[in-house]
Amino acid sequence: MPAESFPPILDASARVLVLGSMPGVASLEAGEYYAHPRNAFWPIMGELFGARPELSYATRRQKLIAARVAVWDVLRRCVRPGSLDAAIEPRSEVANDFRTLLARAPRIGRVLFNGQKAEAAFRKHALPTLDEPARDRLPLIRLPSTSPTHAGMSLDEKLAAWREAFA
Repeated sequence: MPAESFPPILDASARVLVLGSMPGVASLEAGEYYAHPRNAFWPIMGELFGARPELSYATRRQKLIAARVAVWDVLRRCVRPGSLDAAIEPRSEVANDFRTLLARAPRIGRVLFNGQKAEAAFRKHALPTLDEPARDRLPLIRLPSTSPTHAGMSLDEKLAAWREAFA
């Protein structure tokens, strides 16, 4: 059965768009982005923007919006047993509508990918749907995945990379 992603965390004033691939099982069950307790996303957002994991999800969302950070996933729908990006069935991938998102938030000037799969899926499915001016004006930056399965880097190393991307 295909999994469906969430609506974006978005405000028209957003300047940076952070893209994951698709919510994992814990996130789908909670109805919240990055809900797995060992995912480093909210600890990193806490350090950068005050969106600390111990705050309510609604408060964390508001902190990101106030910081002009949008969050979404590249895929709107896919079949994936479990939470690993490697388990996504390629033929099941359906991308979100980035033309509409960029029209709703025209000040987005940078796209940050939370890991390799998000970048690859965006380049394959979404980038070709954007008009040339949008493709030309958007720097695309892959960051280390905040997933607990990406254990090759410490939290401090991930935080340093994410901090630099927001500088």
